Amino acid sequence: MAAPDITETFILVHGAWHGGWGWRPVAARLEAAGHAVHAPTSPGLAPGDDPTGVGLEDAADALVAYVERHDLRNLALVGHSWGGFLLSAAAPRLARRVARLVYINAFVPLAGESMVSLIPERAAAMYAQRAAASVDNTTTVPLELWKAVFMQDAGAEAQELVHSLLTPHPFSTLTDPAADVDYAALGVPLAYVGSREDLAMVAPDAPWPPPFAERLPGRTFAEIGGSHASILTRPAEVADALLALMDEP
Repeated sequence: MAAPDITETFILVHGAWHGGWGWRPVAARLEAAGHAVHAPTSPGLAPGDDPTGVGLEDAADALVAYVERHDLRNLALVGHSWGGFLLSAAAPRLARRVARLVYINAFVPLAGESMVSLIPERAAAMYAQRAAASVDNTTTVPLELWKAVFMQDAGAEAQELVHSLLTPHPFSTLTDPAADVDYAALGVPLAYVGSREDLAMVAPDAPWPPPFAERLPGRTFAEIGGSHASILTRPAEVADALLALMDEP
């Protein structure tokens, strides 16, 4: 049986504490549909990496370098959670290579904003305290918070397994400010995929669609089920949403 034609290349950008491994369930479905998929791991988060001194610019530079090194084109650039910061930083530099931008349960930063400036003060202080107590300025997420807020739609065994795979995250990438991005001027289709039960990004009484989606002018919005970690708990829904977006103009 002949393999299906590849019609688009997906670059899947992970969130904080994760690596490219977090996208494997979604990537498998996209590849089965005939698409090329890349899920690089940001510097400081791969096995053997030294996270000391890694900042947001370093992470964005690494994403751009990966795309250019592999000469990837016609890209669907997809970011989850903190990965939205990397999408926003890299997209203007990859303008000729990017066909669309998709934010999944992700931050859509404006100039000067950092991730810690966009989360509740109590959470920001907790991450800062953990970074200060580390030897390499990295921060971690407590297991109980992970279970209650990030991956509450999974059983305890799955929650604990994924949490055990998380890597201490370079804190500077969460405190460095985003550069100014004119999303409308990027000239590519913009989309936001939001999980209805995402407690990490959307407060229970917050407006819907998620507030960050409104920052993308003319964006397409797709709603899926699941928690913030829907790329792991609802991979079929995430993949279906991405594939459906390919049919959008």
